[in-house]
Amino acid sequence: MRLVRFDDRFGPRWGRLDGDAVVALDGPPWPLVMETDERLPLSSVRLLAPVTPSKIVAVASNYPKHAAEMGKDVPTTPRIFFKPPSAVIGPGDPITIPPGTTRVDPEGELAVVIGRRMHRVTPAEALEGVLGYTALNDVTCRDFQKADGLFARAKGFDTFCPIGPWIETDLDPHDLGLRTIVNGEVRGDGRTSLMVFGIADLLAFVADVMTLEPGDVLSTGTPPGVAPLADGDHVSVWIEGIGTLENPVVDREDRAP
Repeated sequence: MRLVRFDDRFGPRWGRLDGDAVVALDGPPWPLVMETDERLPLSSVRLLAPVTPSKIVAVASNYPKHAAEMGKDVPTTPRIFFKPPSAVIGPGDPITIPPGTTRVDPEGELAVVIGRRMHRVTPAEALEGVLGYTALNDVTCRDFQKADGLFARAKGFDTFCPIGPWIETDLDPHDLGLRTIVNGEVRGDGRTSLMVFGIADLLAFVADVMTLEPGDVLSTGTPPGVAPLADGDHVSVWIEGIGTLENPVVDREDRAP
């Protein structure tokens, strides 16, 4: 099942994809998917980010070759950080490059969407609380990351967390192809089977630190192959079994208050 959020004349709503149509839901798809009788042509709605998380927990250096290209050791315990919910945008929305940065990189990642409250779960229990999977682009100001030694500013700008285009609920996530593509050229390429820490272990690790609520997102790290973005670029994150998240790139137009 592919779950979406969409916008039409009634405002943002949830739905289920059915071919070239969207079947409207009567609310968010947790704990159960409750459908209405309303069926809309997909061409008549605008897809939004498929989730509105209270928090986005991301994982650093979770692919050995990416750790190596960034000059990092392969971690022995997961390295987690946050991206703010204000950074979330949906498919087709522009990624805006802020002034002052000299390098902005895309990082395509498999994202896990939580469907059930998780608190101190075991790895065996963790996957039972997953609603589904989607694509996420962990956009990063690489120069700010190096200057700060921290992730908050470098990864926290508005528009720096594209998510979508939908949530795939029927998927085995353990060996999926994953590519980040800029202007038709593959920049990042890997498979989820190459993660240092698997999804169940990551969920259990995070849920031991903080409670995960329905709609929260765990982003599982990027494979190797980072390269910079520029105004006018078009970036795609393709994940096998899910599809492609696409976003244009523009320079931010700052105006005096």
